[in-house]
Amino acid sequence: MDLIHKFLNTVFLALTLTTILIFMPPFLFLKYLFSLKRSIYSENVAGKVVLITGASSGIGEHIAYEYARRGARLALVARREDRLRAVADKARELGSPEVIVLRADVSKIEESKQFVDEVVNHFGRFYVVVGGIYSKVDHLVNNAGIIRVDFFEDSTQFNDIASIMDINFWGSVYGTHYAVPHLRKSKGKIVVISSTATWLGTPKLSFYNASKAAQATFFETLRAEFGPDIGITIVTPGVIDSEMTQGQFLPEVQMPWMPVEPTERCAKEIVDSTCKGDMYLTKPSWMRVTFWMKVLCPEVYEWCLHSMLVNRSCTQKKDH
Repeated sequence: MDLIHKFLNTVFLALTLTTILIFMPPFLFLKYLFSLKRSIYSENVAGKVVLITGASSGIGEHIAYEYARRGARLALVARREDRLRAVADKARELGSPEVIVLRADVSKIEESKQFVDEVVNHFGRFYVVVGGIYSKVDHLVNNAGIIRVDFFEDSTQFNDIASIMDINFWGSVYGTHYAVPHLRKSKGKIVVISSTATWLGTPKLSFYNASKAAQATFFETLRAEFGPDIGITIVTPGVIDSEMTQGQFLPEVQMPWMPVEPTERCAKEIVDSTCKGDMYLTKPSWMRVTFWMKVLCPEVYEWCLHSMLVNRSCTQKKDH
């Protein structure tokens, strides 16, 4: 067994790197051609049912508007019913033929089952009336999420901390579990709003980073399990203009220099990417550089994060 491992650690690694260098250029060319084909034959979502969690503000709100412009029927889920109703009204104005509002907490399994059942029952009646053969759920957008900014050592209220995992991770697991049978029937799609936090390791966001890493890995596993039956697009946004990133968020995480991406542009690219059947989308695209920097130069990457934190702390002490 030791000989096998030694062989794999030396010969196999070198062989793999050589193969990548040889086949990467033609692979990227073929990938570009398939991307063009997917763009031409992008999915038409007019009349289809799209279920969006965390739709009361931010990315989820603007994803709802983008689907509405394309004529999709919407089911909007969040805890703030008044905000949901305002989003629903605007979505109707933008072109959605039907919008329903569902107040629910995605971190509670019974409420997740309930809102999926309500969507299925509501739109199921519609399709029986028109004699259609469509499924009741075509796209599921797992967007609901919260954030907490704090050093790990300063964290004391672990009940509050647990809610980050409950909403960001389990909140997407529960709804997906109950929606999967309907998505299989429609050959539907799941959209996962994860984060570049899955690889950035930004200080003071330890629990948020962990929840998003768990979420992304979970849905990568589901993609392998589902195969072609259900498409999964994992979105890793950077800093997007939303309630979570407004105010003192960037200064608190020592990144006041970070450019903020407009929510509308991000939402449009998410829906475009989903309709094309892309596996991944990073927005803004330049954030992918940080991933490769971490993979290829982990020591340099770690030094940059730590230096940024130390320099910011020194500046704050001087100010005081």
